[in-house]
Amino acid sequence: MTEPETFEALYRDRPVLKPTTGTYIRHFLLLIATFCTVTLAGTLFPFGRGGGSLLNAPDPQTAGEFGKFVMMMPAMYAGFIVDAVRELFTSPGLLTEGLEFSISLMFILFCHEMGHYIACRLYRVDATLPFFIPTPPMIGPAGTFGAFIKILSPMPTRRAVFDIGVAGPIAGFVALIPIAFLGVATMQPATADQLANATGITFADPLFMKLAGALIGHDPSVSNGNAFYFAAWVGLLVTALNLIPSGQLDGGHAIYAVFGERVHYWTGRIAFPVMACLSVIGFYFYGSPSGFLITIILGIMMRIKHPTPWDVTPLDAKRKVIAFLTLLIFVLCFTPFPIRLN
Repeated sequence: MTEPETFEALYRDRPVLKPTTGTYIRHFLLLIATFCTVTLAGTLFPFGRGGGSLLNAPDPQTAGEFGKFVMMMPAMYAGFIVDAVRELFTSPGLLTEGLEFSISLMFILFCHEMGHYIACRLYRVDATLPFFIPTPPMIGPAGTFGAFIKILSPMPTRRAVFDIGVAGPIAGFVALIPIAFLGVATMQPATADQLANATGITFADPLFMKLAGALIGHDPSVSNGNAFYFAAWVGLLVTALNLIPSGQLDGGHAIYAVFGERVHYWTGRIAFPVMACLSVIGFYFYGSPSGFLITIILGIMMRIKHPTPWDVTPLDAKRKVIAFLTLLIFVLCFTPFPIRLN
């Protein structure tokens, strides 16, 4: 019996950690809380029609006004959320828009995390159920910081590292394809006045959105976004971020499994300064600070050592082909300046 077969036989027979009733309840409550915050976020700026009252608050001009503004901000935000929830249930069509956004985005995130989780179960690697992270609307992006699972046992082989790592982004990408096409197909063309007087945030279209628009014959860059488009756009951004080859991001797992520890070490140290430069360029030319958050994440990831699997036998040709397809998914999802402030 070869060494890899020994490890696989060992893991094939080991008992797998099973969630308890309390675990199911805890994860379900996080899921419901995130669903509520994402639904509300889907009705507010920049994804929905609401939220202008908070954004149009007068700018403080003096140090005293600024201090007063900071002191009043929590109460202003609480009142804004109460008004937003009331409007959600009283304004015709607003709840529908919020649900279209939240159901679509939560479906994408759920498929992504379940791709990881099911792959863990297939390799009999202990892992938690997905943790969904709710955030206050207009403070956290899209009402959530996404979701994650935590792996609780060592990886048996490089094949397991690769399969578990890429299963999430592949599943999430497949899930968002019909949502993206539906969003692009149902977008309303922007009028000349809307294009000329556009203010606020512009969402840069990843290559996949541009290809979807070309296939449908509907250019998303000159159209008004809708709930399905925004959900797919956020899903593409999450997929691209996870596929950056650094640390224990999904792309980091893939690079480690395909090329080994040394290449994984250097790709993380290349990704960080590249993203830092893009952040500065994006802020200077487009006024967007979004890249700095990604840079901070990559800075943290760069310092996290990737765990070594028990068996380091190189991947087979089939998985190297899948690695190339995963790289193609990254190219389709990535845009260097995703958010631009007008």
